[in-house]
Order: sequence, then C-alpha cells, then structure tokens
Amino acid sequence: MPVSAPDANPFRYGDLALDDAFTDRADELRELKSDILSGQNVVIFAPRRYGKSSLVWKATQELIAADQVLVAQVDLMATPSKEKLAEKLARSIYEDIATPVFRVRERAVAVFRGLRIAPRITLDPDDGSLSFGFEASSRREDIDATLERLLELPAQLAAGRKRVALVFDEFQEILAIDPGLTPLMRSIFQSQAEVAHVYLGSKRSMMERIFSDANEPFWRSAKRTELGLIDPPLFAPFIAGRFRVTGRAIDAEALAAVLVITQGHPYGTQELCYYLWQEVAAGGTAGLDDLDRAVTRVLRSENAHFSRIWEKSASGHRLVLQALAAAPLRQITEEKRRELNLGGDATVRKALRALSDDELVLRDAGGYRIAEPFLAEWIRRQQS
Repeated sequence: MPVSAPDANPFRYGDLALDDAFTDRADELRELKSDILSGQNVVIFAPRRYGKSSLVWKATQELIAADQVLVAQVDLMATPSKEKLAEKLARSIYEDIATPVFRVRERAVAVFRGLRIAPRITLDPDDGSLSFGFEASSRREDIDATLERLLELPAQLAAGRKRVALVFDEFQEILAIDPGLTPLMRSIFQSQAEVAHVYLGSKRSMMERIFSDANEPFWRSAKRTELGLIDPPLFAPFIAGRFRVTGRAIDAEALAAVLVITQGHPYGTQELCYYLWQEVAAGGTAGLDDLDRAVTRVLRSENAHFSRIWEKSASGHRLVLQALAAAPLRQITEEKRRELNLGGDATVRKALRALSDDELVLRDAGGYRIAEPFLAEWIRRQQS
C-alpha cells in the first residue's frame, strides 16, 4: 500500500525493505524470479545491509502471490544447533508447503510422524500456529536422520503439484552448526531438480569457502549472484518520490549530496533519508543545511554501534581504519605505509584481511574502503 499520510516517514531501515520501501534491483528481481521458477540453485553474495533478504523476500512474495511457487525459508542465524535447525525447518515446511498442499491441518501434520525423532508439537492458543520441538539429548545419528528426512520433504510434498523454493539465510552459519551437514545437504539437494535452493550469506570468506572451494561439497552447485551498491541515478527518483508522496520535497543539491555521501548503499541511503525527512516540515523542501543536521543525527544514532566496533579493534586495525576513513587505499606501497604510519607490509595486509573478514572493509575497483555506512565519517569526527 503506498504511503500517503503526511506524518508517516516513508523511508525504512533496519528491517526488511518491504513493498514501497523496496527500491530498484529490478534486474536482480526479475532474474531471481526466473531462476526460482526454473529450479535453478542460486547463491547470493553481498555484505551486510545490502538488501539480500529484502530482494529474496520481494521475489518469493511476488511468486507466491501469483500462485507459482511454494517457499520455505530458514534463517540459520537463529539455529545454533541441529535440533534448532530441525525445529525451524519443520515449522516452515508445515506452514509454507504442507499446509498449502493438503489444506487440512491433520494431513499436513501427519507428514512429520515418520521422522526418526518424533517432534513435540504445540499449538499457540492465540493464533493457532504450530511449533515443533526436538529433544537436544537425542543421539547424533537420530538427529542427522531426522534432518535428512526434513530436507527431503519439500520436494516430495510438492512433487507434481507446484515449484518449490527452499531459502537459507546466513547460510555460512551451517559450518558453525556442524560442518558435516554440508555433504548431507548436498547429497539430498543434487537430486531435487524441482526445488530451487537459494543461499544467502554476508560473511564472504566463509561463503567463498563453501561454494568456491573444489574440495567442498557445494562447489559449483549454484548460480552466483553478487549484489553491489545501487546506482545513484536509479536511487534518485526513488528518494524524490518518497518525499513527494508525503507532501515534502528535496532540492537537487541535497539529493545529489545524499548520494555522494552514501554512494547508493541501500541501508545507508534509507537511514540518511529517514533522518533528512524528519528535518523537513510538511510542505517544505529539504536542503543542504537539513542534510548536515541529518548526518549528525545518523552518527548520533550509530554511535553505540561504531563505539563497539572501535573498542573491539586492535590498535593496528584502528590505524588502518583511520587511514581508510581519509581515503580508500589503492596500493599498499612502502611510501604509502610510511606516510600513514601503518607499520610493516605483512602487518597491514593481516589487518586488512581481518577487517575484510569482519565485513568492515571491502575491496573494489577503487581499492580498499570502509564498508559500514557512516563509519568513515564517525572516525573522522572522532579524530577532529
């Protein structure tokens, strides 16, 4: 539903960008929907806050609304054990696949009675939903057999009925749950031609290990899709339109400055525009002075988060972050290291690897740069 209330902020950050808050990614959206309908496995690489989950949610919801696909989704960040993974899988399969297929609760529940470990099924008296529990004291072979059966169910339940998608968010966490799960999952998934498996991950080094290492079971098992920043010219009409729909405006200079600051970072742009919109009265127009105040409010809002990052960083990492806050680091030459007082070559490269693993630093065509929106500005202000 379009936002029209003049007092409702039209920008969203922090949660999924849903409905009108979702911007651009038109090509990626169209391609992902086509892949899912074709049963193509897809792995989506992107740093945190780039909109991976929002993109997949948008694609799957449009396919569900068109009655073209059934989608079960599990966030592995919320499944620290195999028992928790089984619980989340069972609930999603029940709600999103078994129930639409059978349309009768008793038949949908019956599919879980043949599991090696019988789940504890409880009914929520408020909304009538079911939850599934698996005993943590179960033998390893029993929980493994239960997970194997659960992973087989989506394809079997929808066979000959409808296309199925099985989505795993933060898939790199599978290694923390149990590295032995990757060969089990791959052995099952490789025979599920009618199921599109979609894997999302934010920790690039771990995702690269899973999908790009020839010694890993998932090597070359999925189409690779990488999300980058949104092209500023594509973001500009969205921003202007969101101001306009709530009876406000943003002048050309301020709009250009927003996109210079954020470079089209999805989360960062929505966050900055959220505060910028709040600086403008109904019927008013956002200008550069309003933008300056909005940036200050963003930094104040992010201060606790950035302070934790800084406090956890080793002294050598802080020196590298301070250097990158001033400008991207294109080459790690001896002259540049001396100029920035960064220490030895091995020390700098080790710091960059660690910061990259933590998704605080990215490397692109312009060199190494700080990835977190507004962290560079926060560091510069701390030094002034």
